[in-house]
Amino acid sequence: MTAVSGGDSGGTALRAPEGRYGRSADERADRKLKIVGAALGVLLLGVVGWFGYDSIAGSKVSGEIIKFDVVSDKAVEVHLEVRKDADANGYCTIRSQAENGAEVGRADFRFDQDKGRVDKTVTLRTTKRATSAELVGCHKD
Repeated sequence: MTAVSGGDSGGTALRAPEGRYGRSADERADRKLKIVGAALGVLLLGVVGWFGYDSIAGSKVSGEIIKFDVVSDKAVEVHLEVRKDADANGYCTIRSQAENGAEVGRADFRFDQDKGRVDKTVTLRTTKRATSAELVGCHKD
């Protein structure tokens, strides 16, 4: 202990040398706040990661148009590949547009087979001659 002159009090005050006997109460409180903040940050990151993974991986049915052929003024044949869980049932929506961009056909096609990958050619009926076929999306029941 070091004796420190007390100034006007006339007595002697004793205090420990700086840094010799551990951290002060303020330093301990700062350290606890840092630990709590880090733990909350990791927890928040985990929650955001979980929701992100669930929104991406939670999509159990996905599809892709391999090719399409305009077979007449009233129909388009679409070769569609669907990937899903083997026990999942669902549907894919396909639309078709005319040369001017107007939608001339839209339909849902079901995929209830017990397979993980389904290749299927479907016929989309149209009101006019189509120039395109587009997969709007696939959804699980």
